[in-house]
Amino acid sequence: MSLTLEKIFEAKNRIAPYTTRTPLIRLEKLDEYLGCQVYLKAECMQITGAFKLRGAVNKIRMLTPEQLSCGIVAASSGNHGKAVAYTAKKLGAKATIVMPYTAPAIKVNAIKELGAEVVQCETSERFDVAERICGEKNATMVPPYNDEEIMAGQGTAGIEILEQCPEIDTIIVPVSGGGLIGGVSTAVKGMDNSVKVYGAEPAALPRYSASLAAGKPVKVEQKKSIADALVSQMPGDQCYPYVAANVDGFFDVEDEYLLKAWKLLLTEGKIFCEPSSAITVGAVLQGLAKVKKDEKVCFLISGGSAGLDQLKVLEDVTI
Repeated sequence: MSLTLEKIFEAKNRIAPYTTRTPLIRLEKLDEYLGCQVYLKAECMQITGAFKLRGAVNKIRMLTPEQLSCGIVAASSGNHGKAVAYTAKKLGAKATIVMPYTAPAIKVNAIKELGAEVVQCETSERFDVAERICGEKNATMVPPYNDEEIMAGQGTAGIEILEQCPEIDTIIVPVSGGGLIGGVSTAVKGMDNSVKVYGAEPAALPRYSASLAAGKPVKVEQKKSIADALVSQMPGDQCYPYVAANVDGFFDVEDEYLLKAWKLLLTEGKIFCEPSSAITVGAVLQGLAKVKKDEKVCFLISGGSAGLDQLKVLEDVTI
């Protein structure tokens, strides 16, 4: 394993001109609901609306001019694709984004508006389709998570959290393939090993809980979840060792509690985010994350790519 705290700090400097240092918000109003001191790392306020920009910029900025001239390809459920499209436009490269048919229209349209070509397919086929396009165009693949340069970029969010609140006790991170939590946990444990880092994943797709129980990456059945950004069936083989080494545990959150958490963040927290981002708060509401009243807990809010039409599902949800 070659991802180190030093490389994450190098990534921090590399991506600085293209990203924003997102705020760490102290939300006292949510303390009574969650039973701890609530902090939100608002990656929903990142330039492209999600943390994915960090990894995409770090990876793409390390490509040669020749590689950029041949174009770049990414498979994405939305946020990674938007980050790649944005970065490609900034650097004058052509981008092709492969997205599942289930991706929200707001994400598909945002990527097209950035000048990228969008190709849609079944969720389980997106990486195979992206590989085929790479071969046809001699383009470079920019993976959404299974890459150490991507993880290094995502890990910069962990550095920022500890710089913004050195006394934080616990960080809970949304999990799909593992790029975000792999990078964040490596950064955080490298800076302060006493800080606890947990992952929250959909109960419908418990790929990390299942993999850690098996002692190796395993593939889970593709099932639907309201967490449309957290659809990976299997941990990335490059992500898994860092996650296994640095993460303190995982919470498998039911959609029912994810929706409660999303409504809580929108109505009481006044934070406009996408449903996948709320899974961290859902872990507490479901009783999976055992927090204490004086515990400083950072909930990483991973993205804000939600359309107003999606909010209808919350009408009958009670907190």
